[in-house]
Amino acid sequence: MTRIALVTGATAGFGRAICRTLLDAGYFVIGTGRRSERLAQLQQEYGKHFFPLAFDISDRLAAEQALKSLPPEWQAIDLLVNNAGLALGLESADKADLGDWEKMIDTNVKGLVTVTRLVLPQMVARNQGHIINLGSIAGNYAYPGGNVYGGTKAFVKQFSLNLRADLAGTHIRVSNVEPGLCGGTEFSNVRFKGDDARAAQVYENVQYVTPQDIANIVLWLNQQPEHVNINRIEVMPTAQTFNPLKVSKND
Repeated sequence: MTRIALVTGATAGFGRAICRTLLDAGYFVIGTGRRSERLAQLQQEYGKHFFPLAFDISDRLAAEQALKSLPPEWQAIDLLVNNAGLALGLESADKADLGDWEKMIDTNVKGLVTVTRLVLPQMVARNQGHIINLGSIAGNYAYPGGNVYGGTKAFVKQFSLNLRADLAGTHIRVSNVEPGLCGGTEFSNVRFKGDDARAAQVYENVQYVTPQDIANIVLWLNQQPEHVNINRIEVMPTAQTFNPLKVSKND
């Protein structure tokens, strides 16, 4: 039986790679994002196997209307990949832009829970499905400037575990993928607000994790036997490891 997947943030980076990987594996894919022209490109490539939904997940009304607009044959979603998210700024908390904080919360937290709440009931009704959330190692390890971004990803980790608790006794699976340093995306360009030179420095001389690596993991998670649930999977490039705990000493 062909599976239907819904992937948020399908217009770039992880989301685009995840869409392509699922489509190439025979899935039917609903891709969401704000840039309709990029969704149209995927539809042109994959035809009837790809369904574009252009909306901003941080807009609850738009999300509700978009998902209600799905044709009946696209409504039985078997796999939800909550990929859409962003980081803005790397300033310390006392200097950060409050608007940036709000946008991260609106997208990474409120957008993710909105889409989850809209998709989950039909999974429960059918007693089947899989939710894969894209978290981050920033939700596990603190770093300077990570403040609200790290907080949103810590929320995603705990929300994923709490979904598992709520869904005990069902056949619905929930997984959280927690990437470390990943290149080949717009992540740092967005974080540094278009400063491409600064973004490029993050990945200089490092063999980083790629969007395709993450897409392969998403496919692998979903293709495990249905009695197997991977709760969390933390992914770093070999070049990256844990920071030592810093101690500030008096002069």
